[in-house]
Amino acid sequence: ERQYATNVTGLMYVTRAFLPHFRANRAGVIVNISSVGGVATFPFYSLYHGTKWAVEGFSESLNFELNPLGITVKLVEPGAIATDFGSRSLDVLKKEGLTDYDPLLNKFLETWVKGRVRSAPELVAEVIWQAATDGTAQLRYIAGDDAKGIIEGRAKMSQTDYYAMVRQRLGV
Repeated sequence: ERQYATNVTGLMYVTRAFLPHFRANRAGVIVNISSVGGVATFPFYSLYHGTKWAVEGFSESLNFELNPLGITVKLVEPGAIATDFGSRSLDVLKKEGLTDYDPLLNKFLETWVKGRVRSAPELVAEVIWQAATDGTAQLRYIAGDDAKGIIEGRAKMSQTDYYAMVRQRLGV
């Protein structure tokens, strides 16, 4: 509930609050923060992915609705960023007494999380600035080399191949 309130419902409330001003001026740029997790999924981030896929769908659809009114919607899709985000914002599946997932969770943490390259937070700020000021109708902006690799790689793979790659990395 906390993740949906922050990432989805909060975003919708803020959008609703400033849309009357944008409509009256027939201009404006909305920049929503999504994630590589709004394009590709990984184990143990189901709540987070659900919120970011919601942001992607909401923003893309809203862009169709608002563009004829002179309002542009943008999505920034960061990868891993060098902040404490993971320790304070992600609800990883780990419930007291529930051990069924431990082998898979440990393998995931070992093969996907440890040593992951993280981009500087300033990079995301630069991409947000670019999205807000470039004057284009471009919808998506990728922030970080890891995000670019994941998003481009996922786009080139079939669903079957992507699932096989994830399973192979997890040894399942």
